[in-house]
Amino acid sequence: MLVIKTASAIDIDIKAKSAILIEPTTGKVIYEKNADEQLKPASMTKIMSLILIMESISNNKLSLDDEVVVSKEASSMGGSQVYINEGEVYKVEELLKGVAIASANDAVVALGEKIAGSKENFVSMMNQKKEQLGLTNTNFVNPHGLDDENHYSSARDMSIMARELLKYPLILNYTKRYEDYFKKKDGSSIWLVNTNKLVKFYEGMDGLKTGYTSTAGYCLTATAVKNNFRLISVIMGEDTIESRTEDTLKLLNYGFNTMKIEEIMSKSKPVDQVEIKLSNKNSYNVYVKDDIVKLYEINAGNLKYTYKIKYNSNLRAPINKNTKVGSITININDGSVIKSDLIVKENIKKMNYFKLFQKNMSIISSGIK
Repeated sequence: MLVIKTASAIDIDIKAKSAILIEPTTGKVIYEKNADEQLKPASMTKIMSLILIMESISNNKLSLDDEVVVSKEASSMGGSQVYINEGEVYKVEELLKGVAIASANDAVVALGEKIAGSKENFVSMMNQKKEQLGLTNTNFVNPHGLDDENHYSSARDMSIMARELLKYPLILNYTKRYEDYFKKKDGSSIWLVNTNKLVKFYEGMDGLKTGYTSTAGYCLTATAVKNNFRLISVIMGEDTIESRTEDTLKLLNYGFNTMKIEEIMSKSKPVDQVEIKLSNKNSYNVYVKDDIVKLYEINAGNLKYTYKIKYNSNLRAPINKNTKVGSITININDGSVIKSDLIVKENIKKMNYFKLFQKNMSIISSGIK
């Protein structure tokens, strides 16, 4: 039988106050330690900020080429920064590099103000998104992560945020860079070195966000991919950078060495055909709504499954593309069950009256001996 056993703190010696390891496609937890403890996330906060930035770009509300005028408040941020000055104008992409690579507090505030009009409005958007994602141990007071008693998150919530950010793969083009340059308005450049040094030294590492304050300790939400198998790890409350790195490597190596993922059905390949009454064709391809994958232990043996399809009753044209027409139930040989909606991927038009008349006459004629 294929049984996923979540690792415990006994299985892996993790020094961090809190930690979690997940597979992002399924959301399955592979390891956790105090994953729901509310702790200071420091600059890992910027994962939520980046979600809203990438969401705005994806929705065409923001462009990488849009210009951002730096406000007095943005220019006055302390901590990690790219030293932008009030009144200077930068493109979104330049500021995005500063946030994703160098964790720049001034750049993230400038982008937040561009999207929401003010830092306060942007923080409100962050908390609204928190609610949408179901994050029960998170509250934001600012977009950068500088300490505040009412600003907190948890390892589990951070992993959910990381999973959401990965829906925008464009962000990895920036978080995977070990170094780059931020071009200042006076013609000079600031050398950006990724605060996550593992992007240079760990195979497959392409993100995601570090964090540190004296209160939060050393934190890291990391993601890496090997052989099309991606993992997300979160480490919070480490005493040193070295222990943060060591624990991150322990988690990722544990996941890659003990687990594997297999695609059962692809949303790009039809799984069956269905007849639609009053339509122009005899049958139409149906697809699972999303890719169906299974995470399981490497030593668990071969994956086997059976499935049953059930269509909605009385399917008839017209039907819009991406409309649910049925469901599929997949039974895995480890006893688990996966369910998915079945959809059509084309607009199914109703047969016109002339063709309908011809079809009916053909049916009648075929019945005459």
